[in-house]
Amino acid sequence: MRFIGAKLLLQHGDCLLAMLRDDFDHIPFPAHWDLPGGGAEPGETPVDCALRELAEEFGLRLTPERLTGHRFPSTQALGQDSWLFHGQITEAEIAAIRFGDEGQGWQMMPVAEYLAHPMAVPQFKPRICHVLGLPAP
Repeated sequence: MRFIGAKLLLQHGDCLLAMLRDDFDHIPFPAHWDLPGGGAEPGETPVDCALRELAEEFGLRLTPERLTGHRFPSTQALGQDSWLFHGQITEAEIAAIRFGDEGQGWQMMPVAEYLAHPMAVPQFKPRICHVLGLPAP
């Protein structure tokens, strides 16, 4: 099955890496809290897509072995998949973040805060709960 893109659920302790999307009317979910990641480029595997996007958006380079992938039906493209990769990041990696030119900012946000946030991208909430074994929001 084809995939449209990949996101990353990167945790340190009880927090996850979140990015505040740009506030442009032409993008999906403007000014919402998003997860790192994005759309696939031709020939990429899901993990390659996730890691490329992470490097572009945050300047972080992780190895695929540090991630566990979870496939979900895409909410944007019928008949395609999207992926959510889960992994841990260190304090040193957080300190090394170099935020790119997409988005308004970033933070390490408590998972519970993200799940309750009215401006979190809505389709990620149940996916995060599934991956972390939490009750659905």
